[in-house]
Amino acid sequence: MTSDEARSTSDTAAVPRLVAALLGVLALLAALAAGHLVAGFIGSNASPYLAVGNGAIDLTPVELKDYAVRTFGTYDKLVLLLGMAVVMVLVAAAAGLASRRSVVPGAVVIAAFGVIGIIAVAARPDLSAVAVLAPIASLLAGVGVFAWLHRLFRTRAEEREDGPSRRSVLLAGAGVVVGAGVAGAAGQVLAGSRDAATSRAGVGALVPARTAPAIPADADFAKLGTPPFLTPNKDFYRVDTALSVPQVRTEDWSLRIHGMVDREVTYDFADIRDRPLVERTITMTCVSNEVGGPYVSTANFVGVDLADLLTEAGVRPGAEQLFSTSVDGWTAGTPVAAALDRGRGAMLAIGMNGEPLPVEHGFPARMVVPGLYGYVSATKWVVDLEVTTWAARRAYWLDRNWAEQAPIKTQSRIDFPKGFETLPAGRVRLGGVAWAQHTGIDRVEVRLDRGPWQEAMLSKEVNLDTWRMWWHEFDVPAGSHQITCRATDKSGYTQTEERQGTVPDGATGLHTISFSTR
Repeated sequence: MTSDEARSTSDTAAVPRLVAALLGVLALLAALAAGHLVAGFIGSNASPYLAVGNGAIDLTPVELKDYAVRTFGTYDKLVLLLGMAVVMVLVAAAAGLASRRSVVPGAVVIAAFGVIGIIAVAARPDLSAVAVLAPIASLLAGVGVFAWLHRLFRTRAEEREDGPSRRSVLLAGAGVVVGAGVAGAAGQVLAGSRDAATSRAGVGALVPARTAPAIPADADFAKLGTPPFLTPNKDFYRVDTALSVPQVRTEDWSLRIHGMVDREVTYDFADIRDRPLVERTITMTCVSNEVGGPYVSTANFVGVDLADLLTEAGVRPGAEQLFSTSVDGWTAGTPVAAALDRGRGAMLAIGMNGEPLPVEHGFPARMVVPGLYGYVSATKWVVDLEVTTWAARRAYWLDRNWAEQAPIKTQSRIDFPKGFETLPAGRVRLGGVAWAQHTGIDRVEVRLDRGPWQEAMLSKEVNLDTWRMWWHEFDVPAGSHQITCRATDKSGYTQTEERQGTVPDGATGLHTISFSTR
């Protein structure tokens, strides 16, 4: 072949379409694996994939985020990650197709992925400047692998005598897959070396100096179908913005209290662990809980009084807000008055239901403030408490149109029968739960088919900060029916029928379900 013929072939030969698309995907795989490997040395949130996901969560409109929680529940983050993966694969494949004759389009797209990763990592409040090494590694690996594979396959497409064999080209592609797998696995192992689970196992038994009163046998109607009074840790609701669960070891954890205080103080885990611990039974509720929703749970929390820690720091006059920060940068604003109110019993909790806090629920330490929705009170993996004013600091959800003050609203829920269930006609039993933390439930009423309200049987009250179970029976003829419940708290307030969504400060309305009998 003459030099002119070779040049002509080079100008016209193109990588096959399927191969070109595969090159883009392989380059993406290499980029993500390289970033994950480097992140293993720095911190899992430095992984570009996770950083972009966290950025997406932060930028998502409140309505869309609320829809995701409502639709996918605790799987909302998994859906986000899978959705991101699908989009990235499609874009990478398209970039490969655009590069059948020239490496430039694909290299630009892969580099753009890297730049987005750098921006996402640099914007994370929980990462240092060195964390950008992870997305930089992604960028270099992605562009480098794409250029290398493109050259190999383009040379093969030209069928040059001095070009690589089909076998060597295929081995190169397989090598990228294997290398990416090894790098990704290595990054996971490195991240796991800082696993909080081992640290949690070393905490040992948490024995409170002041235990919570024993839960009476008639505190629930679990045998009838209500939830158990105490929610097992594995079933306790979890709603947060953490795309990956922060891994914080006790030996690395500390809590700083500063701001409008007489003296700045810092506590390590031993400082908290070695204090006289208190145990309290508390029902927590998420503001994302729709009417009749599942995001309410009860546990025995063990820890120390938040008021004691703040008193040791010395809260100055004029302080309004306790601005708490999680290790991953999430923030919440709690009224200082609520945190200091010893009658309310705000806690820095380190234990839950007889064991150290589960990692996904905030280990080593979290805030628990009875009577307030979690977004203004329940910071997990808490590492910083700043005593300040409302004007000086704005917490995460306040910038997303949620309310500054968020006391939990009186609510009730029907747990059985289930919606659209078919039951035998005759005597039908129904039941559920009601809650009005820090006020207490006085009564629950139910009605059948818009008939008169009838008072339900309530379970034994444990304290004002916990839910109460209820049940009732109706004689129900064959046909289609609706049942509705409403609660009245000890202040005399009865739930309103007016429906309101969760934004800005919690849902209102009455829970109603339809069922049939025959």
